[in-house]
Amino acid sequence: MAKAKNHLASLDLFSQLSAADLKRIDALMTTTSIKAGREFIKEGSPGREAFIIVSGTATVRKGGRVIATLREGDFVGEMSVVAGIPRTASVTANEDLVVEVLNRREFSTLLDNDAKISKKIMIGALTRLHELAPSIAG
Repeated sequence: MAKAKNHLASLDLFSQLSAADLKRIDALMTTTSIKAGREFIKEGSPGREAFIIVSGTATVRKGGRVIATLREGDFVGEMSVVAGIPRTASVTANEDLVVEVLNRREFSTLLDNDAKISKKIMIGALTRLHELAPSIAG
């Protein structure tokens, strides 16, 4: 599953993690497929998992308005998984997708059991939030 590790290392959320930390998170991930046209994240719903796009594209909508297109290597749903907040947008597969899925329950257990990883991920999440702040205000 080297491809997922490469994706993890490039994500702000995991940017502070060591190779060993990334390996532990990678072990929690599951590869799955999502059919074209399926809305796999629904705005306002609880966030139970985060996704890394391995192949394919997806459209992100907020309030019905298209706000982004996701491609290979993009991560979506992480804020709901980390913070336990409702989904802030909906995401629909434009074509058949292959994704790596990170389950909230397993991820939360890892965070609860390892304070160092939790701190590093908190720093990564705040970095990501800071980068998104201009688009949130607009």
